[in-house]
Amino acid sequence: MVKVLRDSYPPRPKQGFTIVVTGLPNSGKDTIARALQVTLQQHGGRSVSLLLGDQLHPDHANPTATHEHTTISAEDKALDISRIAFVASELTKAGAAVIAAPVAPLASARKELKQTITGPGGNYFLVHVATPLEYCEKVDRRGFYKRARDGEIKNVPGVDTGYEAPTDADLTVDLREDTVPEIVHSIVMILEGEGLI
Repeated sequence: MVKVLRDSYPPRPKQGFTIVVTGLPNSGKDTIARALQVTLQQHGGRSVSLLLGDQLHPDHANPTATHEHTTISAEDKALDISRIAFVASELTKAGAAVIAAPVAPLASARKELKQTITGPGGNYFLVHVATPLEYCEKVDRRGFYKRARDGEIKNVPGVDTGYEAPTDADLTVDLREDTVPEIVHSIVMILEGEGLI
Protein backbone atom coordinates (compact mmCIF):
# COMPACT_ATOMS: atom_id res chain seq x y z
CA MET A 1 0.00 0.00 0.00
CA VAL A 2 2.82 2.42 0.92
CA LYS A 3 4.62 1.65 -2.37
CA VAL A 4 1.44 2.33 -4.38
CA LEU A 5 0.97 5.65 -2.60
CA ARG A 6 4.61 6.62 -3.16
CA ASP A 7 4.31 5.77 -6.87
CA SER A 8 1.05 7.71 -7.17
CA TYR A 9 2.20 10.69 -5.10
CA PRO A 10 6.00 10.89 -5.28
CA PRO A 11 7.86 13.41 -3.10
CA ARG A 12 8.30 16.87 -4.66
CA PRO A 13 11.91 16.36 -5.82
CA LYS A 14 10.76 13.28 -7.78
CA GLN A 15 7.72 14.91 -9.39
CA GLY A 16 7.79 16.00 -13.01
CA PHE A 17 7.04 19.51 -14.18
CA THR A 18 6.47 21.51 -17.35
CA ILE A 19 7.71 25.03 -17.98
CA VAL A 20 5.98 26.77 -20.88
CA VAL A 21 7.99 29.67 -22.31
CA THR A 22 5.74 31.82 -24.49
CA GLY A 23 6.32 35.02 -26.42
CA LEU A 24 6.34 36.52 -29.89
CA PRO A 25 8.46 34.89 -32.61
CA ASN A 26 12.10 35.93 -32.16
CA SER A 27 11.44 37.17 -28.62
CA GLY A 28 14.19 34.95 -27.23
CA LYS A 29 11.95 32.17 -25.91
CA ASP A 30 13.79 29.38 -27.78
CA THR A 31 17.19 30.65 -26.57
CA ILE A 32 15.91 30.74 -22.99
CA ALA A 33 14.41 27.26 -23.34
CA ARG A 34 17.67 25.77 -24.65
CA ALA A 35 19.73 27.42 -21.90
CA LEU A 36 17.27 26.19 -19.27
CA GLN A 37 17.51 22.66 -20.68
CA VAL A 38 21.31 22.67 -20.23
CA THR A 39 21.00 23.99 -16.66
CA LEU A 40 18.39 21.41 -15.64
CA GLN A 41 20.44 18.60 -17.17
CA GLN A 42 23.37 19.72 -15.02
CA HIS A 43 21.18 19.44 -11.92
CA GLY A 44 20.55 15.77 -12.79
CA GLY A 45 17.95 13.57 -11.11
CA ARG A 46 15.41 13.47 -13.95
CA SER A 47 15.25 13.46 -17.73
CA VAL A 48 14.80 16.84 -19.43
CA SER A 49 12.81 17.19 -22.66
CA LEU A 50 12.70 20.27 -24.90
CA LEU A 51 9.66 20.90 -27.13
CA LEU A 52 10.23 23.76 -29.56
CA GLY A 53 7.37 25.05 -31.69
CA ASP A 54 9.10 24.48 -35.06
CA GLN A 55 9.68 20.81 -34.25
CA LEU A 56 6.02 20.07 -33.63
CA HIS A 57 4.21 21.06 -36.81
CA PRO A 58 5.56 18.91 -39.65
CA ASP A 59 4.35 19.49 -43.17
CA HIS A 60 1.86 16.78 -44.13
CA ALA A 61 3.50 16.23 -47.52
CA ASN A 62 7.02 16.23 -46.06
CA PRO A 63 7.12 14.97 -42.44
CA THR A 64 10.69 16.19 -41.95
CA ALA A 65 9.89 19.78 -42.97
CA THR A 66 8.40 22.41 -40.69
CA HIS A 67 6.07 25.36 -41.21
CA GLU A 68 8.74 27.84 -40.15
CA HIS A 69 8.60 29.68 -43.48
CA THR A 70 5.05 28.86 -44.56
CA THR A 71 1.52 29.77 -43.58
CA ILE A 72 0.12 28.10 -40.48
CA SER A 73 -3.65 28.16 -40.10
CA ALA A 74 -5.42 28.73 -36.79
CA GLU A 75 -6.45 25.06 -36.92
CA ASP A 76 -2.82 23.96 -37.32
CA LYS A 77 -1.80 26.12 -34.37
CA ALA A 78 -4.55 24.62 -32.19
CA LEU A 79 -3.41 21.13 -33.18
CA ASP A 80 0.20 22.04 -32.32
CA ILE A 81 -0.85 23.13 -28.82
CA SER A 82 -2.83 19.90 -28.34
CA ARG A 83 0.24 17.88 -29.34
CA ILE A 84 2.47 19.81 -26.94
CA ALA A 85 -0.10 19.43 -24.14
CA PHE A 86 -0.38 15.65 -24.62
CA VAL A 87 3.37 15.01 -24.86
CA ALA A 88 4.22 17.34 -21.96
CA SER A 89 1.50 15.81 -19.79
CA GLU A 90 2.74 12.25 -20.35
CA LEU A 91 6.37 13.18 -19.71
CA THR A 92 5.47 15.19 -16.61
CA LYS A 93 3.46 12.29 -15.18
CA ALA A 94 6.54 10.09 -15.72
CA GLY A 95 8.64 12.45 -13.58
CA ALA A 96 10.44 14.32 -16.37
CA ALA A 97 11.24 18.00 -16.66
CA VAL A 98 9.62 19.42 -19.80
CA ILE A 99 10.41 22.78 -21.37
CA ALA A 100 7.97 23.82 -24.09
CA ALA A 101 8.47 27.00 -26.13
CA PRO A 102 5.44 27.56 -28.36
CA VAL A 103 4.33 31.05 -29.41
CA ALA A 104 0.86 30.05 -28.10
CA PRO A 105 -0.64 33.49 -28.85
CA LEU A 106 -4.11 32.72 -27.50
CA ALA A 107 -4.99 32.68 -23.80
CA SER A 108 -7.46 29.85 -24.47
CA ALA A 109 -4.70 27.65 -25.91
CA ARG A 110 -2.44 28.29 -22.93
CA LYS A 111 -5.35 27.48 -20.62
CA GLU A 112 -5.78 24.15 -22.44
CA LEU A 113 -2.06 23.46 -22.00
CA LYS A 114 -2.24 24.15 -18.27
CA GLN A 115 -5.39 22.08 -17.72
CA THR A 116 -3.98 19.08 -19.59
CA ILE A 117 -0.62 19.17 -17.80
CA THR A 118 -1.90 19.88 -14.29
CA GLY A 119 -4.48 17.07 -14.54
CA PRO A 120 -3.48 14.35 -12.06
CA GLY A 121 -0.55 15.83 -10.16
CA GLY A 122 1.27 17.77 -12.87
CA ASN A 123 3.32 20.85 -12.06
CA TYR A 124 3.03 23.71 -14.57
CA PHE A 125 4.82 27.06 -14.78
CA LEU A 126 4.35 29.82 -17.35
CA VAL A 127 7.16 32.17 -18.37
CA HIS A 128 6.18 35.11 -20.55
CA VAL A 129 8.98 36.54 -22.68
CA ALA A 130 7.53 40.02 -23.06
CA THR A 131 10.17 41.31 -25.48
CA PRO A 132 8.21 43.87 -27.59
CA LEU A 133 7.50 43.43 -31.29
CA GLU A 134 9.76 46.32 -32.36
CA TYR A 135 12.76 44.69 -30.71
CA CYS A 136 11.86 41.22 -32.07
CA GLU A 137 11.85 42.70 -35.57
CA LYS A 138 15.03 44.69 -35.03
CA VAL A 139 17.08 41.60 -34.10
CA ASP A 140 15.42 39.32 -36.69
CA ARG A 141 18.36 38.01 -38.73
CA ARG A 142 16.28 35.45 -40.63
CA GLY A 143 13.99 38.07 -42.14
CA PHE A 144 10.91 36.32 -40.73
CA TYR A 145 9.03 39.52 -39.92
CA LYS A 146 10.00 41.19 -43.21
CA ARG A 147 8.52 38.26 -45.10
CA ALA A 148 5.37 38.53 -42.98
CA ARG A 149 5.09 42.26 -43.68
CA ASP A 150 5.62 41.58 -47.39
CA GLY A 151 2.75 39.08 -47.33
CA GLU A 152 4.90 36.00 -47.98
CA ILE A 153 3.93 34.50 -44.61
CA LYS A 154 0.46 34.67 -43.06
CA ASN A 155 -0.92 34.32 -39.52
CA VAL A 156 2.16 35.77 -37.81
CA PRO A 157 1.43 36.97 -34.25
CA GLY A 158 2.18 40.65 -33.92
CA VAL A 159 1.90 41.30 -37.66
CA ASP A 160 -1.42 40.08 -39.04
CA THR A 161 -2.77 38.20 -36.01
CA GLY A 162 -2.82 39.16 -32.35
CA TYR A 163 -0.85 37.95 -29.37
CA GLU A 164 -2.77 37.86 -26.09
CA ALA A 165 -0.15 38.60 -23.42
CA PRO A 166 -0.52 36.32 -20.40
CA THR A 167 -1.93 37.83 -17.22
CA ASP A 168 -1.15 34.72 -15.14
CA ALA A 169 2.57 34.17 -15.84
CA ASP A 170 4.75 32.88 -13.00
CA LEU A 171 7.59 34.99 -14.42
CA THR A 172 7.63 37.83 -16.96
CA VAL A 173 10.93 38.77 -18.62
CA ASP A 174 12.17 41.03 -21.42
CA LEU A 175 15.40 40.38 -23.32
CA ARG A 176 16.03 44.11 -23.63
CA GLU A 177 16.51 44.25 -19.88
CA ASP A 178 17.20 40.68 -18.69
CA THR A 179 20.05 38.41 -19.76
CA VAL A 180 19.44 34.76 -20.57
CA PRO A 181 21.52 33.55 -17.55
CA GLU A 182 19.51 35.86 -15.25
CA ILE A 183 16.23 34.52 -16.64
CA VAL A 184 17.34 30.89 -16.29
CA HIS A 185 18.45 31.60 -12.71
CA SER A 186 15.02 33.10 -11.92
CA ILE A 187 13.26 30.01 -13.29
CA VAL A 188 15.53 27.71 -11.27
CA MET A 189 14.74 29.76 -8.15
CA ILE A 190 11.01 29.22 -8.75
CA LEU A 191 11.56 25.46 -9.08
CA GLU A 192 13.71 25.41 -5.94
CA GLY A 193 11.05 27.40 -4.08
CA GLU A 194 8.48 24.76 -5.05
CA GLY A 195 10.78 21.97 -3.85
CA LEU A 196 11.05 20.43 -7.31
CA ILE A 197 14.85 20.68 -7.57
